[in-house]
Amino acid sequence: MRTMSSALGTPRFTSHAHCARKSSSSIPARTCGCPKRSRVKNLLINRERVFYHVGQCFRKNPRMGEPLPSPIPPQDEPQQAALHTPISEHPVHKVFLGPSGLRAGWRLLLYLAVVATMYLLVGAVVYYLPELGIRGVRIDLIVEIGRLVFVVGIPTLLMARIEGRPIGCYGLPGRSAFGKLFWAGAAWGLAALTVLMLCMHWAGVFDFGSVVLHGGRLIKFAAFWAFLFLLVGLQEELLVRGYPQHVLTEALGFWPAAVVGSLAFGGIHFWNPGENWIGLAGAALIGLFFCLTLRRTGNLWFAVGFHASWDWGESFLYSVPDSGAKSPGHLLSSSFHGSPWLTGGSVGPEGSVFLFLVIALIWVAFDRMYRQAKYC
Repeated sequence: MRTMSSALGTPRFTSHAHCARKSSSSIPARTCGCPKRSRVKNLLINRERVFYHVGQCFRKNPRMGEPLPSPIPPQDEPQQAALHTPISEHPVHKVFLGPSGLRAGWRLLLYLAVVATMYLLVGAVVYYLPELGIRGVRIDLIVEIGRLVFVVGIPTLLMARIEGRPIGCYGLPGRSAFGKLFWAGAAWGLAALTVLMLCMHWAGVFDFGSVVLHGGRLIKFAAFWAFLFLLVGLQEELLVRGYPQHVLTEALGFWPAAVVGSLAFGGIHFWNPGENWIGLAGAALIGLFFCLTLRRTGNLWFAVGFHASWDWGESFLYSVPDSGAKSPGHLLSSSFHGSPWLTGGSVGPEGSVFLFLVIALIWVAFDRMYRQAKYC
């Protein structure tokens, strides 16, 4: 191979014989030829192993000077097995921990334990309120605020911190607060209750009576009961269909979790004064309908609006017992007469067989209007 060398401005071709390594010429070649094939077996030469002469200095590829990695000392087999054994495979850990951390059942028990503790604390405080001169509907307001903040709010916030989620993931996202879903639910609740009362009126077992509140008292009680039943709706929906629905859905799936939660919702009403089995069944079914609204809307704001307006309509607007309790400061002097199967007896409209017809109607109507499932 020939290369060109320039000395004193005159180009001259040189060969291997004139290379600086083999010649004593005063004008050595600056670049030695790089043979493409070796003289042994005529094979290609690895260029990374070739030395080059640059600037009268020899240097080689840096990779040739790198030290070889030191061999890893062998380890005993029992030690290697111990290193590769996951901690979660321990029998005790399997009881409490799953692939995603603390198992769903233990998280639900922790939530319920905190709820029960807070419920007892709120009850202890309320017990001494009459001694402070607080009575009547003021106690009802304090009870509902205490339950919302302490019995429901603190346990839900605690579980959100444990799971590393925003509290809005449990059904009440702040960005949708009192938005169109809430007001749509309020309209649906009032309309459904109106249909129920009209059915009872047409059956001849309910009379609307006359208006007994006027002026400032009407506005005061209307606003008071609206605010109180808003607290009730927030509290009960978040308590039953908030975190419990979330964690049971993770363990069982949505609809099995909805059935469990709805049965629990019906059972909560067992301690209401004057409750009967029709009222308990009706509460469980309306709870299942609220689960449908959660499934189709993606949050609980529709259910909160429905729940609040339904209770407000019973207690204030139509002035009938709400789950066995009749509130003071109602609008009408309404009355029932006839069979308890139709009137609901001491329970009120929620104990009437007409309730099942209304639930079926609103279920079909809601299913037609809200078809896409958004809760996951």
